[in-house]
Amino acid sequence: MLHKAEARALCELTVADIMTEEVVTLNEDEFMDLAETLMEIGRIRHLPVVDANGVVKGLVTHRDLLRMSISEVVDLDAEERKEILSNIPVVQVMRKEVMLTSPETSLLEAARFMQEHKYGCLPVVDEEGVLVGIVTEADFIGLTIRLLELARKMAGLSEGEA
Repeated sequence: MLHKAEARALCELTVADIMTEEVVTLNEDEFMDLAETLMEIGRIRHLPVVDANGVVKGLVTHRDLLRMSISEVVDLDAEERKEILSNIPVVQVMRKEVMLTSPETSLLEAARFMQEHKYGCLPVVDEEGVLVGIVTEADFIGLTIRLLELARKMAGLSEGEA
């Protein structure tokens, strides 16, 4: 079992402790073909849309891309699909009402909020609304793995043991 000191340290973790700091973003004047390419190459599902100052203006998700997917209905090859997406502005698709968080937000609060509202991510901003990171479900899974590995080590269990 975790000792009180470890439990207290866990309770004090903040979004800043697990967030991804190098965030792939889109600008307001870009198009959906770039969004699709960035998601494919980076294997990511969330792209904050920022203005020239880095202030979050919206969010494009993999789900948004799937929702607008026309290749399911019409038989298009990849080239035709890219051509169509290259004419759809990001601002036309992005979610404009985006829930944001700060680096100081407790991990418990952020996790509860994401679970309650079924959000896959929360962009992390400073006091001026400038993007400084993003916390995603994958970040929480990474934390869970680290905690389970720590618990295994503290219990004296080897890799194959339960």
